[in-house]
Amino acid sequence: MNMRANTRPAAGFDVEAIRRDFPILHQQINGYPLAYLDSAASTQHPVQVIDAISRYYRHDHANVHRGVHTLSHRATDIYENARETVRTFINARSTREIVFTRGTTEAINLVAATFGQRLSAGDEILISEMEHHSNIVPWQMLCERSGTSLRVVPINDQGELLLDELEKLMGQRTRLVAITHVSNALGSVNPVRQIVASAHARGIPVLVDGAQAIAHQSTDVQSLDCDFYAFSGHKMCGPTGIGVLYGREALLETLPPWQGGGDMILTVSFSGTTYNDLPYRLEAGTPHIAGAAGLAAAIDYLQQIGMENIASHEAELLAYASNALSELPGLQLIGTAEHKTGVASFNIDGIHPHDIGTVLDQHGVAIRAGHHCAMPVMERYGIPGTARASLAFYNTRTEIDQMIEALRLAIRMFA
Repeated sequence: MNMRANTRPAAGFDVEAIRRDFPILHQQINGYPLAYLDSAASTQHPVQVIDAISRYYRHDHANVHRGVHTLSHRATDIYENARETVRTFINARSTREIVFTRGTTEAINLVAATFGQRLSAGDEILISEMEHHSNIVPWQMLCERSGTSLRVVPINDQGELLLDELEKLMGQRTRLVAITHVSNALGSVNPVRQIVASAHARGIPVLVDGAQAIAHQSTDVQSLDCDFYAFSGHKMCGPTGIGVLYGREALLETLPPWQGGGDMILTVSFSGTTYNDLPYRLEAGTPHIAGAAGLAAAIDYLQQIGMENIASHEAELLAYASNALSELPGLQLIGTAEHKTGVASFNIDGIHPHDIGTVLDQHGVAIRAGHHCAMPVMERYGIPGTARASLAFYNTRTEIDQMIEALRLAIRMFA
């Protein structure tokens, strides 16, 4: 495993100044300073995001697109400017390729419900053993409806995708590859560009679940050359309830409407309905306008810090945390891929992950314990779950030290 122990954030990266932007981090939990190490579940929000949402509700709230009054124009500008902010952030070609959703889960379900209509019995969808449930269950539901088969690419003991097996599984009946960019349970980073190139050589489109990648490294959908890319605002310091489906425009144009009502229409009569252009045809109902405002503010914030600076700081923290964890007696790291983001999953002999999480919470440390919505990963390792510490750019070595000390206490308690 490449711990990148010598990696350091660029000069000018001031984690303490960054932490001052996050009000929630400055509190005591059970008499200890909060050490929030659960960002893979949901990131925290800087005041800039909180203020953007508050400002929208205080000054600009109205429904979008069809109003002739000033507030409606302002709300529409906020919403559509957020779409352009997203487009720039992931380097999409056009805002027509940016569809707002409730999150990654809804984005994947949208593709399964629309693109999936062209699949039939005998066709195949290819996913991996490390997928989040949200990139498994929608395809299983599609298979139940259409008779399509789901095929699974295995991983090795380190938590790395077996690329030779991926090559073998892509066949003449493969209609889609749906793959995670980064495993939420293991932190493994998949070689998406290589996977896309291999799939495209066979004429197979690729959907990428980017929920765990988007806040931790630069994402360029044109460079990746993927056909769909899905991510959530709350994984990148934005609000819950807002997410994005990027889709290649030529492919989105072929998708039928998913839900009916709101701005997805141009005209409606009892004799029939005509549908709107992209991206609105895939955005039924009143959108999450405040969520879009918050998402745009979160992107602006991340870009101000710099995605390279974020990746460098988190890599250094992961190396520090992994080395410290590996020195604890009876602790096994689960997921030791060479290329990882800031996720450290582990178990300790004789201690259930939920007990680990409870002891840590008593000492102010917030981690996640369980199967992390990745039950097939746990089945692969023959375990019920793990304790998972997940890092963000606002974390520090001091917080990791706090976790390590609490873990030492837990080991003594259960000895």
